[in-house]
Order: sequence, then C-alpha cells, then structure tokens
Amino acid sequence: MSVLEMKVPSPGESISEVEIAAWLVSDGDYVEKDQAIAEVDSDKATLELPAEESGIITLKAEDGDTVAVGAVVCHIDTSAEPPADFVSAQSAPAEVEEAPAPKEEAKPTPAVAAPSPDPVNEKKSYAEGTPSVAAAKIMAENGVKAGQVNGTGKGGRITKQDVLAAMAAGFPADAAQGWGGTRDQSREKMSLMRRKIAERLVSVKNDTAMLTTFNEVDMKPIMDLRAKYKKAFAEYHEVNLGFMSFFTKACTEALNLFPAVNAQIEGKEMVLHDYADIGIAVSSPKGLMVPVVRNAEQMSLAEIEREIKRLAIRARDGKITPDEMTGGTFTITNGGVFGSMLSTPIINPPQSAILGMHNIVERPVAINGKVEIRPIMYVALSYDHRIIDGKESVSFLVKVKEMLENPERMIFGSKDPVEVLLGL
Repeated sequence: MSVLEMKVPSPGESISEVEIAAWLVSDGDYVEKDQAIAEVDSDKATLELPAEESGIITLKAEDGDTVAVGAVVCHIDTSAEPPADFVSAQSAPAEVEEAPAPKEEAKPTPAVAAPSPDPVNEKKSYAEGTPSVAAAKIMAENGVKAGQVNGTGKGGRITKQDVLAAMAAGFPADAAQGWGGTRDQSREKMSLMRRKIAERLVSVKNDTAMLTTFNEVDMKPIMDLRAKYKKAFAEYHEVNLGFMSFFTKACTEALNLFPAVNAQIEGKEMVLHDYADIGIAVSSPKGLMVPVVRNAEQMSLAEIEREIKRLAIRARDGKITPDEMTGGTFTITNGGVFGSMLSTPIINPPQSAILGMHNIVERPVAINGKVEIRPIMYVALSYDHRIIDGKESVSFLVKVKEMLENPERMIFGSKDPVEVLLGL
C-alpha cells in the first residue's frame, strides 16, 4: 500500500495556520487528482484544497479544526483502484451529451432527467434542494434559507456557487423571514477571517492616533461626464464607467502631492512609497475584503475599472488569493452603496489613511450666490496622526474634492489646464 500524506500548503506570507472550513468529501471516498476535497479559511481568504493524487482518502482533521501550515490533514492511498461504480467527474459530461434525446412524436410527459452519479461517491443520494457541505456553511453564516436558492447541482442539489450567486443577486422582500418570537438562541463559531478582522480593528483603535476629517463633493460634473460618455466608454473599453475609477484616479494624484498619506510606520521609521497600490474594500459572502489594485497611479480609468471588476468578482466567488489582498498603500471604501450618509472609516493596517465614500443625495447648496440643488457626496479621510499632520490630511481631501469637481484636472496631474497652458 502506498500512502500519500497531504499537508496544508502555505496560502501566503505571514500565514501560519488555517481552519478547515468544510470537507467536500467523506472519509473513505475515492478521489481524483486535482479534485477539490476541502475548503480552508485563512485570515485573509477561503481557498480550495485539491487532491495531490488519486486514491482512497482518510481524513485526519474535522470541520472547524485549526491546523498549522504544513500539518498533515489527510492520507490518500494511491495504490487503491477506483470502485466499480465510480464515475469520473471528467467523464460525466461526455456521457450526458451522448444520451439520446426522447422521440418527439410520442410526446410523453416531460420527466426530470436522472441525476448523474456523484463523482465523489455514487452511493450518496441527495434530495432536491439539499445543500452541499460548503453551501450549508455559507447559508448558515448568512441566514439564507434553502427555499431562497435554486439548486443547479445533481438532482437539484444546492452548490456553493448557487448560494453565492443568489446572495449577489439579492432576495425579494417576500422571501425575508420575520421574527419567530421563540426566544431561542444559537451559537456559531466565528470564522478565522472574522476573528482576524476583529483583532485588526481593535488593534487600529488601540495602536494608532486615528482622526477623521470630512468634506463634501459636488458630483454633478462627474455625473454629467458619465451620462455623456458612458455608452461610448462601455462599447469601446467593454467595461462600465463607474465612480470608483474617478475616485481612485483622484486619490493617486493627491497621494503624489502628499506622500505622507501614502506612507506607513515601521518601528522608528517612516516608509514612503513611490507608487500607489490602492485597496478597494468590497463586501463578500465571507465578510469585508480589500483586494489591491497595483500601480493604480499608472492606470487609465478603463484599466482601473477592469481591475476592480476582476477583483470584485473573484472576491464574491471566493477565489481571491491572499497575494491579491496584501501590500496596499492606501484604501478606499464605499459605504454609499448601502445607503450610508456619513461615517468614520477605520484605517486598514499597516496603512496610514483610508478614504470613505458615501451616498449621493440632492441637497441645496450655494452656487455663485444662488441656491441650487446639487448631487452632494460627503467624503471622510481617516488618518494616523502620528505620521500625517492635520494640514496634510485636510489638504489631501481638498485636492481630491477639487479634482472630482473638475475631472479634467486628473489629465494634467491635478493642475488646472489653463495653468498648464501658461506654464504656471
């Protein structure tokens, strides 16, 4: 008998342990090489653990166990032959395609196609609407009921991707469950990621001199520009023109003028960055994640939009990697998509500042001595006062405001086009 010991691979630098979120196979199952056998949670992302070889699997850890990177979590007997009733996941689609279509002239009552055998263990049988282990975990964490998700798995089984897709699309109001009034209580273990987020947030409050400065932005120039060019932009670049690219571009220009906002503290030194890696906070089924747009200062609006879209989809689908969420120098978070009017965002360590966007509301403002109704957004900059002075923080936010209210300034490095023409 030849036994392979499968060890937990390192998800990224500085990660020493992971948590077994869910086993996707059972003890004694026959697994194929590269088949996903488990989902593991690190403090930054959820990753799938693929089988290194084919064979009979013996589990050495339970769901919810915290294991060190490099620890053995299962054995695979590579000398074992597949069971006689085993159907390969790769061969299943071909068999479905070769199945003959029913004769049309008979017009029988439409029947539900029999589910193909489970590639992991054919002996398992699932009723329609039964969630997989991974799907059930996400549903429990987010209060999602089985009736709110359409299963696309074998025999109508609910998969992890079904749950993520349903949550991304949102649920109708009548699907919401009211209070039961039972006075029951339940306890759920916090995921490793949620525990790490909690530790980092408390650490920021305790270890930094965090302050927040506020301003308001007249969004009419940006909204007019988007309304005029959004169709042509989408057709030419094959990506929609959103607000986030304008804010990212405005921030990179302002960071160039105020480098302390883009810096961080290491011991007794201040580390300055000659680049802008912008973290974009996005909400995912696993919690708040901050994927990083690398070298955003060199990107066009279209390139920023494409990268944000790519990272947001990966975060939503649980495919984001730790490397895609580390190394940012500045963060932007948009609470406005949830209806937030004003907030004080918390710094994302080891960074020294974070910009908070909020919802856009029509408000009366004074324009050239007259009251006009304008779409106004409140913006907030939280910063570490140990490294950033009040003058720098306020000036940074004012510069961001100026560029958003005059989008053409982004083209000329935050300067007025007339000043560039005159060489001022």
